[in-house]
Amino acid sequence: MSLHRDKSSYHLPVPGSALISAWREGYGLAELKRDLMAGLTIGIVAVPLSMALAIATGVPPQHGLYTAIVAGAIIALTGGSRFNISGPTAAFVVILFPIVASHGIGGLLIATLMAGMILVALGLARLGSLIQFVPYPVVLGFTAGIAVVIALLQIPDFLGLAGVELGDSTLDNLAVIARAVPTLAPAELGVGLVTLATLILWPRLKLPVPAPLAGLLIGTLAALAINPLGVEIDTIASRFTWEFQGQSGNGIPPFAPGLVVPWRLPGPDGTPLVVDFALIRELLGPALAIAMLAAIESLLCAVVADGLTRTRHDPNAELVGQGVGNMVVPFFGGITATAALARTATNIRSGAFSPVAAVVHSLVVLLAVVAFAGVLGLVPMAALAALLFIIAWNMSEARHFAHTLKSAPGSDVAILVICFVLTVIFDMVLAVAVGIGLAAALFIRRMAGLTHARRLEPGDSDQARDLPRQVALYDVNGPLFFGAAEKAISSLRVVDPEVKVVMLDMRDVPSLDTTAIVALQSLVEELRTREVGLIFIAMPARMVMKLRRAGLYRETGRLAAVRHLDHARRLADHWLAERET
Repeated sequence: MSLHRDKSSYHLPVPGSALISAWREGYGLAELKRDLMAGLTIGIVAVPLSMALAIATGVPPQHGLYTAIVAGAIIALTGGSRFNISGPTAAFVVILFPIVASHGIGGLLIATLMAGMILVALGLARLGSLIQFVPYPVVLGFTAGIAVVIALLQIPDFLGLAGVELGDSTLDNLAVIARAVPTLAPAELGVGLVTLATLILWPRLKLPVPAPLAGLLIGTLAALAINPLGVEIDTIASRFTWEFQGQSGNGIPPFAPGLVVPWRLPGPDGTPLVVDFALIRELLGPALAIAMLAAIESLLCAVVADGLTRTRHDPNAELVGQGVGNMVVPFFGGITATAALARTATNIRSGAFSPVAAVVHSLVVLLAVVAFAGVLGLVPMAALAALLFIIAWNMSEARHFAHTLKSAPGSDVAILVICFVLTVIFDMVLAVAVGIGLAAALFIRRMAGLTHARRLEPGDSDQARDLPRQVALYDVNGPLFFGAAEKAISSLRVVDPEVKVVMLDMRDVPSLDTTAIVALQSLVEELRTREVGLIFIAMPARMVMKLRRAGLYRETGRLAAVRHLDHARRLADHWLAERET
């Protein structure tokens, strides 16, 4: 572990540390040009993705655009990663969709605000390094499961199914979709297939236009070509309406995001929410889930960005930045935001130098809303569904999933499959909790297998040579913790009746927890009743202090802790001599 990382885990996070770091390296016209080009590219990519992800979440598309505009800029300016691009992401769909269904857009924005507060608290508590304790099979399992759920939610729009109302149960949604299959609309399916084919084939042409923009453009043109035939294609404009200061319209409002009060926005029944303790209690669980996923995704994204650019991010500052962004964005109508891996990678490949690129990306999205809202309203829902299919496929990491199933140990495969299945059938929070619990249990089991205590015989070890028959030397190896202490220490109780002094070589014991201390206390009491002395050899000073705080003090002829084996030999001979006299 590097010295830099050790220091970052102790100092208080500095908001905007990524921006400060970039400026310290030197920022001139050349770097500004790089950021402008990267921001323009990623902004063009973010427009269709933000709309599609907002719709997948169950809210009008402008809320996704507002998220990219407001949260994207704020997180970039206050976060700890120079290259992260933040906005709505696919991973949140499975968490946010049920919140919208049960508490409306107002409830979602309040939950986002609460999650932002939790993220700031995590950053101030310097818990950014905890991401390394989430096992890879858990992350891969729930991300693949999220991808499946996202793809499932897009089937009705892709097929043009009528009368489909999806909920938060995957099994129920499958049944609803199956019953609606007879209402399939060939024209909608055709637009979706054209868009999907474009999204798959476009990258092979290696043209400067991003694939998402090209796919939605061609899908929109296909829909416009079909309209004269008397077939209406469902679009953003036909699906969504807006009202603003006495004005109203279809599609996306052509205004910059303005200040709103989150709890005055509609709840599930269309009326403003009543903020009370009951509502906060109901939203606390979803807010914790949002914060947990935001922390995992943003920090993983920052780690990947570091690998691509050979830079270092400040994980605690990144959590604070993500928290500040999610605290502010609800007051502008934006939904939950976090770092997006695909957009971040595109940002890096486009030559970005600093967080200024992310700010430029937000300005590009703002320009699209103000100047091209009418054009964006023409985008077919089937085309957006096709785009989300591609997002889900990329998110699933199907190749890594299959490779892990083939090559990983059986225990890791079990964790991967369990997390995947739980995410699809139930939810991500349960999947992560169960996955981390299983991984921790397996880790404890493995570590317990490495911990043991064995008696060293004169013929097996030079250390035990020339010891009197009344002295037994045990070699203790591995951490003495709740999963291994009792098993290891119980083996010390099987002592030859002739033995009057037991010596424990503790140099290979890296840690000692309360369970082990209690077990050692029990051992000391048992040996005392049998008039057997106990000597700890090479036990670290911090462990000796733990034993003293637990009430185990040096006792002549009964208990001692020494630094070296030679000292232990002399002390054992002294105790034996005293007993003979």
